Amino acid sequence: MTHEEHHAAKTLGIGKAIAVLTSGGDAQGMNAAVRAVVRVGIFTGARVFFVHEGYQGLVDGGDHIREATWESVSMMLQLGGTVIGSARCKDFREREGRLRAAYNLVKRGITNLCVIGGDGSLTGADTFRSEWSDLLSDLQKAGKITDEEATKSSYLNIVGLVGSIDNDFCGTDMTIGTDSALHRIIEIVDAITTTAQSHQRTFVLEVMGRHCGYLALVTSLSCGADWVFIPECPPDDDWEEHLCRRLSETRTRGSRLNIIIVAEGAIDKNGKPITSEDIKNLVVKRLGYDTRVTVLGHVQRGGTPSAFDRILGSRMGVEAVMALLEGTPDTPACVVSLSGNQAVRLPLMECVQVTKDVTKAMDDKKFDEAMKLRGRTLPKKSFEQISANITKFNIQGLVIIGGFEAYTGGLELMEGRKQFDELCIPFVVIPATVSNNVPGSDFSIGADTALNTICTTCDRIKQSAAGTKRRVFIIETMGGYCGYLATMAGLAAGADAAYIFEEPFTIRDLQANVEHLVQKMKTTVKRGLVLRNEKCNENYTTDFIFNLYSEEGKGIFDSRKNVLGHMQQGGSPTPFDRNFATKMGAKAMNWMSGKIKESYRNGRIFANTPDSGCVLGMRKRALVFQPVTELKDQTDFEHRIPKEQWWLKLRPILKILAKYEIDLDTSDHAHLEHISRKRSGEAGV
Repeated sequence: MTHEEHHAAKTLGIGKAIAVLTSGGDAQGMNAAVRAVVRVGIFTGARVFFVHEGYQGLVDGGDHIREATWESVSMMLQLGGTVIGSARCKDFREREGRLRAAYNLVKRGITNLCVIGGDGSLTGADTFRSEWSDLLSDLQKAGKITDEEATKSSYLNIVGLVGSIDNDFCGTDMTIGTDSALHRIIEIVDAITTTAQSHQRTFVLEVMGRHCGYLALVTSLSCGADWVFIPECPPDDDWEEHLCRRLSETRTRGSRLNIIIVAEGAIDKNGKPITSEDIKNLVVKRLGYDTRVTVLGHVQRGGTPSAFDRILGSRMGVEAVMALLEGTPDTPACVVSLSGNQAVRLPLMECVQVTKDVTKAMDDKKFDEAMKLRGRTLPKKSFEQISANITKFNIQGLVIIGGFEAYTGGLELMEGRKQFDELCIPFVVIPATVSNNVPGSDFSIGADTALNTICTTCDRIKQSAAGTKRRVFIIETMGGYCGYLATMAGLAAGADAAYIFEEPFTIRDLQANVEHLVQKMKTTVKRGLVLRNEKCNENYTTDFIFNLYSEEGKGIFDSRKNVLGHMQQGGSPTPFDRNFATKMGAKAMNWMSGKIKESYRNGRIFANTPDSGCVLGMRKRALVFQPVTELKDQTDFEHRIPKEQWWLKLRPILKILAKYEIDLDTSDHAHLEHISRKRSGEAGV
């Protein structure tokens, strides 16, 4: 990337103004997105405005539209909901209301609007944009705005970010808030599980999702539920018989607990609602089981956003600013969304249309079509085949679940095939390590749980500093030589710096960080957070950095240090990790059964091709099998990390959000593409 392009990002926003609003139902992680929009907007030289109370604030104007500063978004990351408020707005649905909104924006010179909300909010934004020139000419005719103002505001750019805990928006794998809602649900399910073990009980749990069964489906996968009811996939006509048979079978096998998950919009094949009370009455009447109903309600919207949602909100916020500032009168209003692990830009109305198509398909009782449009296929079809294969063959295939050792072990198995025929069996490595350092995968099982543990600790530490001003915390994270945890936790917790092995640093960098914190203490934000990966530098240890900061900060700030240690490997797994692990396991077994069939010759297994020993990994947008031998060249064996790591591109965002004057590499930004109908086999983690 050229120096000019680097410089362009810093000056992209000069002379421009951006307004950000949150609308519709609140979702955890909206604050992370608002914070990123404000800070990256200011970084590019733009003025950024908060619109308080959603579209209502846009219509009412006045004090509802206020300029944001760097400090005004401090301490927002760990808060659920939306700090700038959200309101349902009837006025904006009328043209008169939109006319007032246009007037309020024109008077402030705002021509860029970032809307964070669900599909209703985003549709409203698109209508506003399509009417913009008519609204301006009406305001001109009425003498409310001058010709010069109209020329300056000749077109309106709109970018949407999807904030909705239901994950009901087509075109994005995860909406902001979904992962946090799953955290709340799983916390409750785990708590209920312990009490149900004490008294043989059946629990019926109702979760949110009027038209979308995502929360219900992932919850049922994550907690081993006996049954799940979702709107997109109504049960067969004799579901009552089937359900009762299933429950009594698990009881007979000695299980003391039955869990049934119901989405609030669950229906049968005729479109008749299936309520949690209906299910309870059925179980009590037919089986006589002690059955309790828990309706989770608004608890799912509450609490602290998860690490995933904070990072998602931050990444999407950065992308939204870029999309707005690069917009022209010909660019359609777009949505910034997540596909696998990549940020993409999609035309807003295409996404809204497909989302509406799902609802219509469900209303028309075309449930297979609704499932296809949602892009969700279940591993159910392969269950018999997988089970049959496991029974049919002795140990003639190997699934290795683990970290870097599992990967190197796989390489050794490949080598050993030359000498031992017995080793010529298919094997697959499923990456599972908090360090996230296995070549061939963007994520490994366990890293999300560790990230949330670090995040929670950083939140508590930051809160403790709220009372005592001028304090800097230095926190050491795990990860071996891999800086993933330190970087991502830094992004999620709003750290001032994250020292990692992959980005070498010198004493001058440490001095610059100290100086940066000295300046920060002069603002209203009088606390600092610095993360250090355990093996980032053998000489600049946590103690060394602590001593340096203590000495240099004398009289300006106090320093404290904290080594998190093995608590990062403990705790109950997050919904993301449970869901990801379930998918990886099912996909691995599918692959394995195919490979075993392929390699079955003369009554025995013989697999000696490179593609019969693979790592199953998440790569950008899909779950892919990569031969371990091909990954060898991509590995730094001495430091036990992949040579190229995707998350290093997120490090500039960490620095910009901490107010460093640095260059932002925009070469890898998302380009507008069209919404694709999901193919089975693509990852929707």
